[in-house]
Amino acid sequence: MSQKIKVGIIGGAGYTGGELLRLLINHPHVDIAFVNSKSNTGNPVYQVHADLIGETELTFNDDLSPLQDGSIDVLFLCVGHGDARKFLTEYTVNDKIRIIDLSQDFRLSAKSSIGNRQFVYGLPELNKEAIKTAQNIANPGCFATSIQLGLLPLAKAGLLTSVYTTGITGSTGAGQGLSGTSHFSWRANNIQAYKTLTHQHLKEITQSLHQLQPSFTSATDGVSEALNFIPWRGDFTRGIFISSLVDCDWKLDQLTELYADFYKDAPFTTLSQTEIFLKQVVNTNKCIIQLEKVGSKLVVHSAIDNLTKGASGQAVQNMNLIFGLDESAGLKLKANYF
Repeated sequence: MSQKIKVGIIGGAGYTGGELLRLLINHPHVDIAFVNSKSNTGNPVYQVHADLIGETELTFNDDLSPLQDGSIDVLFLCVGHGDARKFLTEYTVNDKIRIIDLSQDFRLSAKSSIGNRQFVYGLPELNKEAIKTAQNIANPGCFATSIQLGLLPLAKAGLLTSVYTTGITGSTGAGQGLSGTSHFSWRANNIQAYKTLTHQHLKEITQSLHQLQPSFTSATDGVSEALNFIPWRGDFTRGIFISSLVDCDWKLDQLTELYADFYKDAPFTTLSQTEIFLKQVVNTNKCIIQLEKVGSKLVVHSAIDNLTKGASGQAVQNMNLIFGLDESAGLKLKANYF
């Protein structure tokens, strides 16, 4: 691609905004036109995201004129849940500008439009062809990404009945705002189950599984009879580790072939033949999956970094697909193994 993609970012001061900046300032095909943060206007980006000192001289600004004049190619919305729809209601965005929203505002099909904009659910392993021609993308949730990637091949084969899944996430999954359970003194040496069977990502997960296996029950009012999910808060900063239990009569070698075939064109999703662990994915856009079979019980382990594959990395992956780039551009990252 000869001409660089001009990017604007709304909500650049939070965790997902900072991670997006880390990825885009070194992306070979991107020029960051502006980064907006209401609370940090005029401040250098590296004063908020100290890991970027020496990497960029960008400053946060409040000039949103590029939204009207169409001088950018894509707008990333790194704002809180509910705030993306509010932003697009308050501000006019030129029709030619693509939008990639990292909130949950447009993920569900019943709520996937605003004005003349229709959002495509941006899980590349599920909707790659639709993403390539999309004008607007609803980036998936972090828990949703990891759980879906573990279960999509089973849904494609019509093998899902009831699913019992647990998952543990790092503190960055709660966002930058302080709360009682995000303080270091609470998180250290501590875990906690929360939102048992009612997590907000249930609806988008069941929506995707239903897309591949229509017999799979969709979630109603945030509760699914078929998908039973207990999330956990972990005492670490980044990453999600999921274990999903299903009944399955297929042999392990059959299941291995099923997963390998489903993900043969997915550059970031890898099936491991040995036990996986969280450090294999931290700081990467990877999802690593492991299958374990005991009798008629199948356990699918899946691990991602909640800020990359679970948020900003996947957003960049979607941008690459929209603009016809190598899907892995700017995302060939090594895990922080040690």
